[in-house]
Amino acid sequence: MKDVIKLYKQPRPKNCSMLASWPGIGDVSLTAAKYLVENLNAVEIGEIEPINFFEPMGVTVRDNVVDSPRFPESKFYYWKSAEEEKSLVIFIGEEQPGFKGYELVNCVLDVAQRLKVARVYSCAAAVTRIHHSEEMKVWGAATTSKLVDELNKHNVVLRGNLRIAGLNGLILGMAKERGMEGICLLGEVPAYATQIANPRASLAVLGILTEMLGITLDLTELSHLAEQVDEEMDRIAKRVTAEFIDQFTEPIWEQDEDEEEE
Repeated sequence: MKDVIKLYKQPRPKNCSMLASWPGIGDVSLTAAKYLVENLNAVEIGEIEPINFFEPMGVTVRDNVVDSPRFPESKFYYWKSAEEEKSLVIFIGEEQPGFKGYELVNCVLDVAQRLKVARVYSCAAAVTRIHHSEEMKVWGAATTSKLVDELNKHNVVLRGNLRIAGLNGLILGMAKERGMEGICLLGEVPAYATQIANPRASLAVLGILTEMLGITLDLTELSHLAEQVDEEMDRIAKRVTAEFIDQFTEPIWEQDEDEEEE
């Protein structure tokens, strides 16, 4: 399926890594990838034609006029340091396909190898019982024990056995099949708030990722966004707590109809 890959530019990077990202719980991966693109001023260098992987299920109507069907985008971006000593390819897929996910990941890795990417990174969510006010830790997994030792140096939580769902996990296994290095960083997400974006988890992941890549990145904007989302988290936590109390707390006794209240 190489004909579906469209590269407008083909840089010749040195010391290049790739971050591949698709939507997932808490949008941990997408938020991190988009923040990198915007704040590093990464340049779009190509895309994967979507028609082989997606089928639009509807259309958008604006002022009563129907738009043309829109396919989810799958694009590549490129950044290099001023000294050209480091470079980064960022792949962002707007959606995970219902089928042909394996083929789509193969296309992403084809580009990685074409650009001589040394290591593939991905991000995901680690759903835990943590409260959103606690410090969000970052879990890690890698394709080799040597890379696990490297994760350990960055204070990443190593849980031993876990499953990383979706393409953010699959790409690591497929990278390993090709003999490529791969690392996944998972930001902790409260179990009661999996349905909303969690920039604090993305912030924790980016802190480790940029450290591993040796990239300087201003995370102030993402930190402010995380503070704003914390307010919504507060409301969700209070509602969940109230529902738990209502469901599992029963009165010890029922007042007799004839008994007067004091």
